[in-house]
Amino acid sequence: MADGVPKKPTRIQQRNRHLILDAALDVFSAHGYRGATLDQIAEAAGLSKPNILYYFSGKEEIHVTLLNQLMETWLDPLVELDADGDPMTELLDYVHRKIDMARDLPRESRLFAGEILQGAPRMHPHLESDLKPLFDEKCGIIQGWIDAGKIAPVDPRHLIFSIWSTTQHYADFDVQVQVLSDQEPMEGARRYLDTLFRRVLAV
Repeated sequence: MADGVPKKPTRIQQRNRHLILDAALDVFSAHGYRGATLDQIAEAAGLSKPNILYYFSGKEEIHVTLLNQLMETWLDPLVELDADGDPMTELLDYVHRKIDMARDLPRESRLFAGEILQGAPRMHPHLESDLKPLFDEKCGIIQGWIDAGKIAPVDPRHLIFSIWSTTQHYADFDVQVQVLSDQEPMEGARRYLDTLFRRVLAV
């Protein structure tokens, strides 16, 4: 570090950090925080354990780094819910964005679910400072649409909870979904959820 300015990581350092975090995402999503080990992460990354510890102080720092990166990605679909848009379109687009995330980011979904199931020991501050204000804001928008008679009267909070549970199920319980589905599940999921929420929200 020169003149108090942090030295920019080299290309190799950036690549190794990416390798470690990608490998850790596999390990944490498969085994949970408690079941994951640095040895497993090192093996998945193709690096030695001392090499892992050169970049991160330990398992917890890797886990927290992944969770911090995940939080912004996880909030983005809800951020896009637009108060000035057509309510039915906005809510169905939100459902579609969430089912797309379940398809494209299954490891991230399981990482998030695992953290919440443990009581959110590392993510709780983010839930309070980032998710709660955004959640309250979007619930207020949905309540405004209900009060204006634009969608059916439902509890906005439980509506969002229902969207989360019905979409993230496809990532968190992927093995079961694959065994029980006669066709590619995501193709039918989008159509089914579109129909479901149209019926729930129609006035």
